[in-house]
Amino acid sequence: MSEEKSIRLKHMTRKSLAVALSVIRGFENAKVSLEQYPTDCNIAAEVLWDAYTKGFVEGKVIADLGCGQGILGIGCMLLGAEKVYFVDIDPEVLESARKTVALVESECSSVFFEGDVVEFGDKVDCVFMNPPFGTQSEHSDRAFLDTAFRISSVAFSFHKTATVSFVEKYARDRGFVGAERYNFSFPLKSAMSFHRRDVQMIEVSCFRFERS
Repeated sequence: MSEEKSIRLKHMTRKSLAVALSVIRGFENAKVSLEQYPTDCNIAAEVLWDAYTKGFVEGKVIADLGCGQGILGIGCMLLGAEKVYFVDIDPEVLESARKTVALVESECSSVFFEGDVVEFGDKVDCVFMNPPFGTQSEHSDRAFLDTAFRISSVAFSFHKTATVSFVEKYARDRGFVGAERYNFSFPLKSAMSFHRRDVQMIEVSCFRFERS
């Protein structure tokens, strides 16, 4: 953000949530190995708003695993979560998220956990996460799913649509079912030096997993 303006939800609508989240800037020094790509504000708002209307956010304890700049967790703060854990292995982006969270006008408390997601163990009501898609390290999203299923009975998680069958089976084998799926054309904005296009669209699905 060019100026340190407060982040608040002026009107309780999905559109106003997207506008509030749009001021969160992307990664300044995106790391290829961690597949650091920003989550689109409109897609984040759509998933978060639907989760909110179905009772998964307001008054709940939330974990944003692999939080990056914190857009999913901040969205939960704006929608009335009681507490949000921001979890990331990269100290640089976690510090950036901390600074952004400080600008959020919300009564929600925030906790920052630096480390691998497998090291996080606090129980929460719901998990939101946009894990690595496995481009750099195959099946790197497994650790995120394992942690989400260990700490909560509900998890919203983004994955490449091409991996839907694998992800659904992986969840079923661990006692979770895909209660709902949202499909998006996900904009991967240029963040790495080797990128040749400003935006590349990929098909992505966000699952709502629940313990069966």
